[in-house]
Amino acid sequence: MDYGSMAADVLTFCDTHSLKNISLLGHSMGGKVVAAVALSPSLPSDLLSRLILVDMSPAKGPISTEFQSYVVGMKEIEARHTKSRKEADEVLQDYEKDLGVRQFLLTNLIPASPSVPQRFRIPLDYLEQGIKGLGDFPYDSGERTWDGKTLIIKGSKSKYVNRRNIPIAQQYFPNMKLETLEAGHWVHAEQTTDFVKVVTDFIKEH
Repeated sequence: MDYGSMAADVLTFCDTHSLKNISLLGHSMGGKVVAAVALSPSLPSDLLSRLILVDMSPAKGPISTEFQSYVVGMKEIEARHTKSRKEADEVLQDYEKDLGVRQFLLTNLIPASPSVPQRFRIPLDYLEQGIKGLGDFPYDSGERTWDGKTLIIKGSKSKYVNRRNIPIAQQYFPNMKLETLEAGHWVHAEQTTDFVKVVTDFIKEH
């Protein structure tokens, strides 16, 4: 589970569907994926017209321990054979106090059946093995650039895009501009109307 492989999956999808002149948008981890697509040596010259990263920079850095604890909590949910989202949420409360984050993690939970307890769609062992790589990025700063129109949307209350990694993003994407919305990391959920307007205006720019 690395960004280079996920970017290759996106490029394969675009090729399979004969896509051209597209805009790519990614939030958080998805932001790093679309950034890796734009910087890939395999990117067709006529594929990408605009790039949008939502509250994420392509900088490298260690993954927060809280993400690793999420996997521990998710594995505990499966080990306890919980039968409802309420039970699963109660388990996660020991690992994450924010209800919104817990609800997001539980979107991957498959409801229990009479014979099978709840389980997650993604194999948690694989997630646990690969989670440390989420802080990585396939290219070093200055190694590759993409000169197309690039927008980074930052949540004002979030630390994922900050004064240390904005210059790094500009090295990868010299034609980059930054927009800040009054929100945390979940910019699109917290400021939906403003978010849609910023994205739409950017895509419509000539």
